[in-house]
Amino acid sequence: MGKQKKTRKYATMKRMLSLRDERLPQHPSCLFFQYNTQLGPPYHILVDTNFINFSIKAKLDLVQSMMDCLYAKCIPCITDCVMAEIEKLGQKYRVALRIAKDPRFERLPCTHKGTYADDCLVQRVTQHKCYIVATVDRDLKRRIRKIPGVPIMYISNHRYPVPPEDSAEPPTARKPSPDVILQH
Repeated sequence: MGKQKKTRKYATMKRMLSLRDERLPQHPSCLFFQYNTQLGPPYHILVDTNFINFSIKAKLDLVQSMMDCLYAKCIPCITDCVMAEIEKLGQKYRVALRIAKDPRFERLPCTHKGTYADDCLVQRVTQHKCYIVATVDRDLKRRIRKIPGVPIMYISNHRYPVPPEDSAEPPTARKPSPDVILQH
């Protein structure tokens, strides 16, 4: 007999992973079906340095715009690292410093060394998933997107878009309108 020809299989499916595989990331039980049950009104919003600066440029009142975005009471939170970053920016950003020292903003103390605000925000959000992170920084947004269940608030078209419903609100909450920009 002759040699059998091997034919290439074109539409073969890759081997599927089972849901119990150890290589799949394991999420805390509070993130049932990607909904963060720890997140609810009043919303605690971690504010980054550049978010304050861009809000000033867009002529947005921070607290009022956050409340208009989420339709609930919002408590903007500023860490010591963010405050130190704003103070280092100098006289040019004195308006941002005055806004950051507003009594409506909750001040969060930092226990770590150094004043790099991005690491501080990522560390705090990883430990406590009860925050929404307000930032315009692309690198920080990319780092926070890797953390499941943490919504990101940013500035687009002179307003704050609503965080996505799959990570910010439980399934019984209202759905965002179709004209809203969503980001996870």
